[in-house]
Amino acid sequence: MEDGHRRDVGLFRYSLIREAADPGLSAAERGALVRELAAMDHARPGGETVRVGRSTLDRWVRAYRRGGFDALVPAPRRGVRRVPGEVLDLAVALKTEAPARSAVLVAQILAESGRGGCSKRTIQRHFARLGLNTRPDGAPAKVYGRFEAAARNDLWTGDAMHGPVVAGRKSYLLAFIDDHSRLLAGYLWTVAEDTVRLESALRPGLAARGVPKAVLVDNGSAFVSAPFLRACAVLGVRLIHARPRAATTKGKIERFFRTVRSQFVVEVEARGVASLAELNSLFSAWVEVVYHRRVHSETGQSPLERFEAGGPPALPSRDQLHEAFLWAETRTVTKTATVSLHGNCFEVDAALVGRRVDLVFNPFDLTSIEVRFENRSMGAAVPVRISRHTHPKARAEAPPVAVPTGIDYLSLVAARRAAETGARRVHFADLTRGDDTEEVSS
Repeated sequence: MEDGHRRDVGLFRYSLIREAADPGLSAAERGALVRELAAMDHARPGGETVRVGRSTLDRWVRAYRRGGFDALVPAPRRGVRRVPGEVLDLAVALKTEAPARSAVLVAQILAESGRGGCSKRTIQRHFARLGLNTRPDGAPAKVYGRFEAAARNDLWTGDAMHGPVVAGRKSYLLAFIDDHSRLLAGYLWTVAEDTVRLESALRPGLAARGVPKAVLVDNGSAFVSAPFLRACAVLGVRLIHARPRAATTKGKIERFFRTVRSQFVVEVEARGVASLAELNSLFSAWVEVVYHRRVHSETGQSPLERFEAGGPPALPSRDQLHEAFLWAETRTVTKTATVSLHGNCFEVDAALVGRRVDLVFNPFDLTSIEVRFENRSMGAAVPVRISRHTHPKARAEAPPVAVPTGIDYLSLVAARRAAETGARRVHFADLTRGDDTEEVSS
């Protein structure tokens, strides 16, 4: 292994364990961070995507503590090279002749031709040194470079994080982070990852921080739902869906989630919270007071300082936000000039009979529907029969868990009766004891 490649390997190892090796971390914090790193894909020198086991990461942390960066650089191999140079030259010639040939196939060709044996790993390393490590189609191996949006609100990244159990139900954090400043633009702790909660997390962020040019999300059901797509289209936001298993695509928000787990969730679990409202209140305080004001290790500025460096952002109007978060469904008007929507029946303009129209509505109020034809408003639909008032997917948060008051109403009533009647008054239970019951004075 050449010196340059060995140093690249050392840098790769250091980039993984740099945070975990921080002496300021507790054992629990370090363990949680190492577990997360072990569950992720990493691009190592040469462009190959790999996963590194927890025991290996722990070994690298210990080595770095003992000997610093040099301890992470692999030692040079000793001994005489076992593979003759002419065999490696032939392997290169085979690769150059047909770039689509993999190292495995080149090793097989060498073995079949009787020109000398060579392991696939040796050939892979040799190709990597010479820059010949290509994909099966002959294209260069993908290299993951560091990306950062040029300005605030150029790109937001949205994702969901699993959180602690609150009031007997698992919680989720829905969040959007500004790629340039690392400011958390919109966020909400909820009990479900659905469209309603996603919009509830995004809408306050748009109102306070402005409208991004693009939003990067994964392919979760809420992020591909028709209402979310419509909201982005109305606001002119370019929606980008990350490719499955592209671990580096949403690196900034994944890194933020690690910070949330190690610095916020751990405190929540230690103190406990009674409700989602309390969890959201505590999280909002932590974001605005701690996270937004602390200098970020990558940018050298606090997220709030970097976001506000460009001056006040242009904010959408209330009418724009209202329009963006309305839902719409398409229906064909019947011969009787009516349309149905989730069990409700409405009467529309007779001129629309046989036409496909858009029904635009607030998902929490299905009694008020606007009819649109070819993007023109055709007035409000007149309710004929209303059987439900909210959209099936517009589920409100679960009611809070009842907390016992400690009041025993029946015992209080019994105590009051005893106080009013006195100890010598007649009790109806005494009348059923038989003829030998003692005479009771009134």
